[in-house]
Amino acid sequence: MTDDNTAQPEASRLGTDEGLPTTAADARTRVQEQITSKFGDVNAKEVDAQVLGAALLVTSELVTNAIRHGGGLNAFDMLVTGDALFLSVADASTRLPVSVDPADRDRGRVGGFGWPLICGLARHVAITPQPHGKQITILIPLT
Repeated sequence: MTDDNTAQPEASRLGTDEGLPTTAADARTRVQEQITSKFGDVNAKEVDAQVLGAALLVTSELVTNAIRHGGGLNAFDMLVTGDALFLSVADASTRLPVSVDPADRDRGRVGGFGWPLICGLARHVAITPQPHGKQITILIPLT
């Protein structure tokens, strides 16, 4: 509640004060814990397994990309509200994520599927340049 007694949506938040995840698996675990603590068991009416799977897949892709291509994970912050997951991941690279041209895949290039997957599963994606890298923030509806 605020001073004017206006109800605010409940939210669960985990920020960089909790320490950065060291792997994508660690990040997924943190996101799953926050979502299930907010909504209860997966397959509950509010959040089903498919929605949770999308949130975990996007988390994994963002953290993996930061570690593999971004010079390391600099920040990891999430907010679980009554109906959405907001996730921000920052890395040390100023290079923007790219999608691989299908012709490159035909020539045997491996990878390049993560960014289109993130953009397809998230309702909103924002890239914010930072002095020593970038921050990617996504919104995934949970209900």
